[in-house]
Amino acid sequence: MAATISSTQLQHGIWLRTLLMANRFRVIRTIDVAVCCFPERGFKAALTAAQRAMRGMVKANLLRRYRTDRFQTVYGLTQKGVDWLDEHGHDAASSVRRVSDMTNPEHRLWAQFWVLACEARGLEALTEQELLQALNKDTKEGQPAVQGLLTVTTTRGKRASTLQLRPDAVAHEQNGTTWLEVDRSKRGSDREASLAALVSSVGRVLKDGSALRRVVILCKTERIRKRAIAVLNGLAEANNSEVLIAGRRHFRELEPGSYAVWSAQESKLRDGRTRLVDTLAGHVIVQLLPIWLPKVRIDASNTHSLAGWFGENYLPYRRPESQGPWAMPVSPLLRPLKDVGAK
Repeated sequence: MAATISSTQLQHGIWLRTLLMANRFRVIRTIDVAVCCFPERGFKAALTAAQRAMRGMVKANLLRRYRTDRFQTVYGLTQKGVDWLDEHGHDAASSVRRVSDMTNPEHRLWAQFWVLACEARGLEALTEQELLQALNKDTKEGQPAVQGLLTVTTTRGKRASTLQLRPDAVAHEQNGTTWLEVDRSKRGSDREASLAALVSSVGRVLKDGSALRRVVILCKTERIRKRAIAVLNGLAEANNSEVLIAGRRHFRELEPGSYAVWSAQESKLRDGRTRLVDTLAGHVIVQLLPIWLPKVRIDASNTHSLAGWFGENYLPYRRPESQGPWAMPVSPLLRPLKDVGAK
């Protein structure tokens, strides 16, 4: 890359992408910079470059460093960073006051990390907040705001409840929508019922008109992962022995944590009658959050795994074999600077 771009241009591109990301998400980590600017590199090289870039921007007072109550290092955009972006043709707003009040933004940090990982693979992705803004952009004054992407009915005992579900993030792929759930804590009975309703909706049309094709559940601990898998196994045990009819789903495990979801779709015959045809509706993937990656140290003191970066089938989710391998990311820094930050 250094042979095609001068070091000055390269630094400018890194700083521009990083500050635009800080303005978009309001709070960022060094690992977000590694994903946003260096996904084509090995993890150590990407993290080293990201750390160098963050040191430079903190020194220039474009970003300010904070420590959360959970001892995470996060960064907010300063007024000087806003002015720098303004000089380069981008509107922005400072986020340091908001970031200084954050105690544990872990959930939002992982959701936006997943969005960045999707974008590194060439997908369009949105956080929950960005999705709600998109769903309500044409809402007229006086109309109720759209609060969810999917309406489901859950049953506990004899009580049925209708819920509006919305994802922690979504990605738009060629054949439909991928829905992300970040599980940092064990689900209670109500949230487990919502999860069961969500995965049973794979194949349905969402409120934005797209089809739900994948549900990705990223779990912070092995215990949480096992509970999510228990929900899926419970659905499989209850449904797979029954005839596949409209509204019912079968869950077939492809490999640990990966399930194919089958539904019955109507097919018209030549004589005007219809029949139900078994159809692959989509997939559910349950895997661990790569919480070890932000803990990696570049020096010899490192004891954490380097697994789970872009050279493997892990980010943004473990892709089923039937879908083929992920395309390797290319450097976003090779894009013209005028296109940086554009959707």
